[in-house]
Amino acid sequence: MYVDRPRVLLVDDEKEVADAYALRLDGVADVTVTYSGPEALSEVDEAEPPDVILLDRHMPDQSGDDLLRELREYDMHTKVIMVTAIDPGLELLDLPFDDYLCKPVDREDIRSAVDQQCQVLAYELIGEYFGLESKRAVIAAELPEQRLENHEEFRALNDQATSLQDRICRLLPEAEELLDTFTGIEREAY
Repeated sequence: MYVDRPRVLLVDDEKEVADAYALRLDGVADVTVTYSGPEALSEVDEAEPPDVILLDRHMPDQSGDDLLRELREYDMHTKVIMVTAIDPGLELLDLPFDDYLCKPVDREDIRSAVDQQCQVLAYELIGEYFGLESKRAVIAAELPEQRLENHEEFRALNDQATSLQDRICRLLPEAEELLDTFTGIEREAY
């Protein structure tokens, strides 16, 4: 079962190749195509973070390796799949990618890789969600509702937890049941 329309950013300087890979994801992902490193960075700055970035290594304006390092400095939860014609070597030990596909990549392989990375991302986000949700639940059990309803930080915590929950449920079809078991834990005041 594939995830529900992950957000994918595709970065490849070869327009025909980038567009072909975008077509392979048509119908299963919301794909934004960029043809350079600076264009990809601009897209990441302006939009909600992508779930997966498909990144070519060999680009003239900025190498995919350099772009990858720069992207990892952003505070965003995103998986990166290198999709490239460069044969892998020991230099990969220093690159912080999540998967590596050698071109050409067929339709099912690219879809499967995106799906797999989205599921991994969802499980990582579940840990963060559980941390926020337990903090929220304990505070809500201990303090009166009137005190919390206008508290900016508590409202931000609620918003962040809701946003994570929505993203997790979009990325992992069975997540709703898993998240419900966590919220079923009683956290009464002592």
